Amino acid sequence: MRTVPAGTLLWSPHDPHTVLFIVKAGSVGLYRLSPEGRRLTLAVLGPGALFGEMELVGQRMGDGFAEALEPSVLCLMSEHDVRSMLLADSRIAARIICGLGRRVAEVEQRLADTVLKPAPQRLAAVLCQLVEAAPRAGLLAYRGPEIRLTHEQIADLVGTTRATTTKLLGDLREAGLVGLRRGGVVVLDRDRLRAVADHG
Repeated sequence: MRTVPAGTLLWSPHDPHTVLFIVKAGSVGLYRLSPEGRRLTLAVLGPGALFGEMELVGQRMGDGFAEALEPSVLCLMSEHDVRSMLLADSRIAARIICGLGRRVAEVEQRLADTVLKPAPQRLAAVLCQLVEAAPRAGLLAYRGPEIRLTHEQIADLVGTTRATTTKLLGDLREAGLVGLRRGGVVVLDRDRLRAVADHG
């Protein structure tokens, strides 16, 4: 087990190694950098999710980065460990396949939204996706549906600047769809937010 503070770089293409990470607590962001240094967040992973570089389970990081978004606890497994685990219980392989399929579907949906939807709809769609994923991703505070990500982190997922995201979040707050707290966004009306995501 490894406990890391928020902001810890867990994986970098400059320091590759064959290892599988399993998130036990906290959350991890997977992202890539454009040639200009623009950050594109691909996924936010929470407890139970896995990532890393291991052909055995179809995990390739390539040019990607992984960073702890909050204090997190991770389990690191070698290829030998993973092979032994898969041979011991075939249900584990099924869980891995299910998790990978869900991640691919989420990334494909966000890419489609980036091309087809304007920024306000993309933001609403990302917030809805985060709320739906939050029970497994550990992103909800105990007091309610609060997404514990900064405006910068949300902007990375939406594909806009922080300033644009902050303005759009303000618009959603004025409409009564979200509340804003330090370090988080509280979704107040999920149905109306979904309507904005789907229809504008």
